[in-house]
Amino acid sequence: MVEVRWIYEGILCVYALSLICYFIDFVQQNRKANVSAFWLLCMVWLFQTVFLLSTVITENRFPIATLTDSLYFYAWVLVTFSVLMNRLFKTYFMVFFINLCGFFVLLMHISLVAKNQVTESGIQLVDEILIAHISLAILSYGFFTISFIFSLMYIVQYHFLKEKKAIKWVWKLGDLNRLERYTFRTITIGVPLLLIGIILGFAWAYTEDVEFYWFDLKTIGSILVLGIYITYLLLRVVRRMAGKSLATYNAFAFFILIINFFLFTRLSNFHI
Repeated sequence: MVEVRWIYEGILCVYALSLICYFIDFVQQNRKANVSAFWLLCMVWLFQTVFLLSTVITENRFPIATLTDSLYFYAWVLVTFSVLMNRLFKTYFMVFFINLCGFFVLLMHISLVAKNQVTESGIQLVDEILIAHISLAILSYGFFTISFIFSLMYIVQYHFLKEKKAIKWVWKLGDLNRLERYTFRTITIGVPLLLIGIILGFAWAYTEDVEFYWFDLKTIGSILVLGIYITYLLLRVVRRMAGKSLATYNAFAFFILIINFFLFTRLSNFHI
């Protein structure tokens, strides 16, 4: 079970990296990210196919008899469709969201397997899902904090340039376009990390049968923070918004993040 647990965790990690690369390509139209995402997805498909075939050969059955088995086959179908669509149709928008669904389905399968096999390794796998949920959320907060610093530097630099005040150290803040580009890139990384972290949290709560509060302040706050930063990306990519107004919006987004992290956590009935 220990070896299988490590394989499961490896598949989830590779799948998560593929999702992040697909998201970067989806937002920034980054060719290198797309190629990396595709080959990572192929690795996931290969591992899933090996597991599927081993079940058919060793147990002489097709894995669709139970809900747990059906989830695995469902995830394999979604990954297969994603690989084919990536190669044939180049519909990266659809590929990202299909993979997002596939990741969630595979995560549910793995969580249910660990729950049904009540062993030390199974319990450890479920606990590690919780640890990954917290770690990814905090890591995304780190990227959002860096983006806030870049936006703050942008606002200060913009102010002094507008006032035409010649202060030597101000120029060390960096070029406005570069600061704006770095802000965009860090948020582009932070959003999929937080999204995956939230998905992991939902999966852990479901499989552990904990008393989950959908209207818990921390849960609502995390979804709100994700929505605010997704809105930033939409304003930047779709509306082509830029400049001081977007930097100010990012500063507001970070303020909401701080409220969620410190205040909503203390007021939460579910998170501690």
